[in-house]
Amino acid sequence: MEIHLKIIGILLIILALIHVIFPKYFNWKDDLKPLTLINRQMMHVHTFFIALTVLLMGILCFTSSEDLVTTHLGKRISLGLGIFWFIRLLFQFFVYSSIHWKGKKFETVVHIVFSLLWMYLSIIFLMVYFI
Repeated sequence: MEIHLKIIGILLIILALIHVIFPKYFNWKDDLKPLTLINRQMMHVHTFFIALTVLLMGILCFTSSEDLVTTHLGKRISLGLGIFWFIRLLFQFFVYSSIHWKGKKFETVVHIVFSLLWMYLSIIFLMVYFI
């Protein structure tokens, strides 16, 4: 199980770093222009803190995999992370519209890859807690 947590740690660190390209990739300079200043700033601030949270989750998993697997506190943290990523998996299918990816090759691949990632994270963290 520890090897899975180390792999997850690396994946989450990479995911956190990918957030750096969001403003340019999603054309926030133009798309967010009609929003009020507070709403534009909230998009940037929330994205930063999501990336920071994901980065810290990754560092925790990579550096403390043994503790997550063997201690009561580690197992409780794993349960929380499992619930977090399971809810993210549900959002992938029930909150985001399929209009964003259906019929688009690249977007469909991204949808599938991230669905599998959220599933992997959910399963491993919940297994750490329940096993």
